[in-house]
Amino acid sequence: MSGIKNKRTINFRSAKALFKGAVAASLAAVLASGLITPSALNAQGRQGLEPPATAESFKIPANLLALEKLQLPAFKADTVFVEKLGGKPDGITLNTQPIQMAIDQLAGSGGGVVFIGPGQWLTGPLVLKSNINLHIAAGALLQFSGDFDQYPMVTTSYEGLRAVRCQAPISASGAAHIGITGKGIIDGAGDSWRMVKKDKLTASQWKDLVASGGVLDDRSRIWYPSAASLKGSQTKDAGVFKAGKTAADYKDIKDYLRPNLLSLISCKGVLLQGVTFQNSPAWCLHPLLCQQVIIRDVYAKNPWYAQNGDGLDLESCKDVLIEHSSFDVGDDGICMKSGRDEQGRKRAAPTQNVLIQYCTVYHAHGGFVIGSEMSGGVRDVAIRHCSFLGTDIGLRFKTTRGRGGVVEDIYASWINMQNIKGDAIRFNMYYAAKDPVPLNGEQREVPKEVMEPVTQATPQFRHFYISNINCNGADHSLFFRGLPEMAIKDIHLSKLTMQTQKGIELIQADGIDIQNMKGIITDTKTSFLTLSNTRNSRFSDIDLSIGSAKNNKIATTDKKEAAVVVLGARSGAITFKITNLDGVQFKNATSENQIQTQFAAGANQRALTFE
Repeated sequence: MSGIKNKRTINFRSAKALFKGAVAASLAAVLASGLITPSALNAQGRQGLEPPATAESFKIPANLLALEKLQLPAFKADTVFVEKLGGKPDGITLNTQPIQMAIDQLAGSGGGVVFIGPGQWLTGPLVLKSNINLHIAAGALLQFSGDFDQYPMVTTSYEGLRAVRCQAPISASGAAHIGITGKGIIDGAGDSWRMVKKDKLTASQWKDLVASGGVLDDRSRIWYPSAASLKGSQTKDAGVFKAGKTAADYKDIKDYLRPNLLSLISCKGVLLQGVTFQNSPAWCLHPLLCQQVIIRDVYAKNPWYAQNGDGLDLESCKDVLIEHSSFDVGDDGICMKSGRDEQGRKRAAPTQNVLIQYCTVYHAHGGFVIGSEMSGGVRDVAIRHCSFLGTDIGLRFKTTRGRGGVVEDIYASWINMQNIKGDAIRFNMYYAAKDPVPLNGEQREVPKEVMEPVTQATPQFRHFYISNINCNGADHSLFFRGLPEMAIKDIHLSKLTMQTQKGIELIQADGIDIQNMKGIITDTKTSFLTLSNTRNSRFSDIDLSIGSAKNNKIATTDKKEAAVVVLGARSGAITFKITNLDGVQFKNATSENQIQTQFAAGANQRALTFE
């Protein structure tokens, strides 16, 4: 078989066996990619970083911590160097055929390594197959073409629904033991595909973009790469698969049907390690219905204005380890999903058994996100030792009526947040597919609360355990908005240290337990606590004060709002223990109390008890 060297079996769990003999030329590159034993990596990650457990910390279940030992897939050492099959890394020659040939040849002989060496490799879409490790060496740029004709339309899944989209630059379906490794870069040519909002660019950037071609919408506020892309944006349920139709029926809006950069469907034994994935047309990394997935030391990068430019969307996957990775993207950073509405409920495949650790998220709509497509459920997920630096929201949990599904048993601990534009921790059951932070001049209405019947389409958030959270700069410390018919339930938070503009606002919440929280609130005109139709909840060892964002000193400006606002006839059984607000202990809600308390919309003093 042309281009194949040294047939021998190799297990990536043994770093000493990597690429001996005839493939010695690639040894240094593979080792440089970080392919060492999981035990070595895990030991390095844990050394000196795990603080001692405290009474207020919530212990992550052992079955989730065991994911640290998830085994890497094993690959044969047989290696194909793409140049030997006619590939040219000159940035001009289209290399789809030689790269795919290498994949197919190796897959046919039991698998191995497809080696993409240094240089710029222009290519069309590629399909990975079982037992293949696509290795992108340091100094290599795998550049996907911006020519839409290279991407046929296929039936796949998009945003939780069966859909017709353009073929993903890299895809696999039903494969076992696949890897994408190395220290190189994979670029999805997203700038050729995506629409751009004027409000997200500077004046000069917008001028240059318009001058490059494309078309504008009727308000001249959104740029599209083509008229077909604009038409797609005006088409209801564009790309959603309809019975009796084929991919050809969507041809007139093809340019709008942007693919995800990496689409892995029903794969088992997946390794993504060391590679930079950037400039995706839509989502960057999308494992769907996959098992035994390791994502380690990757960098997902998109422009901050990239619409639908998520970093990682893990959908209906099981047994996943995500660690030592960075995300700097245009939409959500690390996101858990499980299908949308009825299709997701019928699939009934939750995302479960996931451990996320030692990751950094820079720009993103949310650092760690669940939803909004969570109709199949999300459970048994832990995230720890991560930093969110400049994200719109820190911990973001979103859904809406119609989704159904249950999100439960979620653990978040030892999270650092800096310069969060919106809320540090946000639960929102009225998600409306908008950016979490309004653009300049954008007006949004507060959702009207109307009780609706509970059905299988009613989503649920319950049993969250959040501890050891540090946040320096955000809007609210905590903002929860549940549904009148389905409150956000049983959320346990402890050891929170936060400096934010506003304090805590809970709407339609039941069983919220907050203990050991210290907060500095910089907006002198806002309440410390706003509790609307909140019940069966407890605040213990809370210390909130008015302070300055610059020097953390206590401010002298009198507050314009009541320190505590209780709203709604359903508010009740709210307990306070050792709660200090601006240096005064909150002991009662009577007129003699030094802390001003306001009751309205059917709430009264009987809603509160004190210990």
